Amino acid sequence: MTEVTDADFSAQVIDSELPVLVEFTADWCPPCRQMGPVLKALAAEEGDRLKVVQLNVDANPTTTNHYKVLSMPTFMVFRAGEPVKAMVGARPKRRLLAEIEDAL
Repeated sequence: MTEVTDADFSAQVIDSELPVLVEFTADWCPPCRQMGPVLKALAAEEGDRLKVVQLNVDANPTTTNHYKVLSMPTFMVFRAGEPVKAMVGARPKRRLLAEIEDAL
């Protein structure tokens, strides 16, 4: 799983040939920390059809503000450079995958 920043968000997410699941996260967020192993597993299992990245909201306010992220964790799926799905809150891997399946 890759960490992205304001500086490389466009190259890593917007320009990606694969759909990208972005977790907007923060170090101080317990549900975000719970999602770490879930996202690592998802990235390992679905890496051929989905890229999974994290963006720390405190260190990257430009991207966070651009997408109007107010709660953590927020998940957004980007396809062809556009956000196509957004969800807020921690969830099990199976549920997360089911929720993003139509966006892949």
